[in-house]
This record gives sequence, C-alpha cells and structure tokens, in this order.
Amino acid sequence: MFPINRNRRLRSSKVIRDLVSENKINLTDLIVPLFIKDGKNIKEEIESMPSYYRMSLDVIEKEVKFLYEIGLKSVLLFVKVSENLKDNKGLEAINPNGLMQRAIKTIKNSVPEMVVITDVALDPYSIYGHDGIVKNNKILNDSTNDVLSKMALSHAKSGADIIAPSDMMDGRIKKIRETLELNKFHETAIMSYSIKYASNFYGPFRDALNSKPNFGDKKTYQMDFRNRDEAFLEVKNDIEEGADIIMIKPGLPYLDIIRDIKENFSCPIAVYQVSGEYSMLKAAAEKGWLDEKKVIIEQLTAFKRAGASMIVSYHSIDIAKSL
Repeated sequence: MFPINRNRRLRSSKVIRDLVSENKINLTDLIVPLFIKDGKNIKEEIESMPSYYRMSLDVIEKEVKFLYEIGLKSVLLFVKVSENLKDNKGLEAINPNGLMQRAIKTIKNSVPEMVVITDVALDPYSIYGHDGIVKNNKILNDSTNDVLSKMALSHAKSGADIIAPSDMMDGRIKKIRETLELNKFHETAIMSYSIKYASNFYGPFRDALNSKPNFGDKKTYQMDFRNRDEAFLEVKNDIEEGADIIMIKPGLPYLDIIRDIKENFSCPIAVYQVSGEYSMLKAAAEKGWLDEKKVIIEQLTAFKRAGASMIVSYHSIDIAKSL
C-alpha cells in the first residue's frame, strides 16, 4: 500500500534496474544465420537485407573464427545452390560433397567448438522452390520425408551438431530420428520447426537463396497464421517423434504462441527473428525513425520474456559488439 510500497524504488538507477531485471540477453542465447555460396573470396550483400551477406567457404572460415572470438558460439547454415544443381528429387541435398556438407566440415575444422545447426528442407535444391517433392502441383509428404532423412544423415556424417528440419512435412521428425538412431548418431539433436507459419515476413530470405516458389504458395504445409490451438498439436507430435528443441517462426508477431508453448511444454524453445523483421528495422533505422540498437535489444528481450531459450537473429553480430 502506498506510500509503504513504492515500485519506483527499484527503478531509481541503471545498476538497480539491471540488478532486478527478470530477463537478460546473453550472447550464448544467440544463433547466427549464415548464407553460403560456392566460389572463392565472395562476400556479396543481399540487396533486401542491408549489411547481411552471402559468403564463400574461404570467407566463412574466417567469419566463424571472428564470431567465436566475440562470443557467438552457434551458427545456422543455409546454402544458395547453383541453378544447374536443382531438381525435383533433392539429389544435391544428399550429395556427400555438396555445398552444405562441405560448409559443415569447413566450420568444424576452423572452430571445432562452434555449434553447427543445419537447415533441412528441399526448397534451396528444388526447381520449384518448394520444401518438398512436387507431383501434379502438389507437394508429396512421405516421399519428401525419405529424402529429408537422408539429407539429415548426410549432415550428421559431415559433423553437424543439430539438425533443423524447416519443411513442415508431417512425420518427418520421426523419420529423421529413426534414421539417425539406426546409424548411431544418438547425440545428434533435432531442432524442429514445429511452428512455422505461412508468413509474409520471409521475402528477403527467399531473395538471399533464390528459393521463391515458382507456383502457388506454401500454405498447404506451413501453418495458417490465423490459428493458435493448432500449434499445440504440432509441438506435441514433434516431441513424441523425437524433437529436442522446438522452433517458432516468425518471432515478433507470434509472442503469444511462444508464451503458450512455454507454459505447456518443458522443451527448450528457439525463436527465429526472420528476415522481414530484420529488414524492416534496418529500413526504419536508415531513415532515422528508430534507434536501431535499442530496438533490437527490446525485441530480443521480448522473445526471452515470452519464453524463448534461444534466438536466431540476423542482428547477432551487432548485439555482440554492443554488449
């Protein structure tokens, strides 16, 4: 009761505010997405993602050393596949000498302690830009799962620590887990994109990998953004099938979903602050409309407050420098 209780006492200085803060951003919470392209000495800016780059393996080798030195210990890999290597079967996705497989080995040889997380989906490899095998303009579920499990195994053999299926096919976690177990990769974890909405925030990412679908959209396999209860079923299924970490994507528009999952499941939660979120903030900051660093911290703290254990963010390097 006022004046005995004065809430402002614990807001009176920055040191006190920091002392009693409920949520803090640690560099070990952050996962750095890396876009990889074949070639040498390549570091090309992605037009729709200012200050973010596609890099060749020789540049990536130096980049991961830099990341580790500044305190960023986890990376999530995506590859931009040459057009001539794309098909409707995912053959390049399971090539033991493919770009992803070589990227994993390069990073592990460069910084063995770096946690390497790999994207598992067919859209970068598909002539259709979809996350699965296509037949008569439909995305096939079960035959896609067969390729995804082989893809995951090839990543594990190359040295990946965590496999991250982002495709949203039904039953793919069970198929991948069984394949990993059968081949004695018992310690390879699965970070499942259990809750991946058919969002309008993915545009810049698809520019980065040239992976836009060339017919239709992804609404038959990614979740309807109008739905909330459906997320519980997706998470429950994936945990039962062997997922170790649950990914929620996108981030900021889905804080309610993050909180729902935190309150109802005990698994670690990853949140992806996606390309559209990144590019919007960059554009506003460039105009001088927002203080970029302060808004980044506020957004990442919102993810932690909602229940995130870890955050995939294109702002990770900026945060590391500022912290």
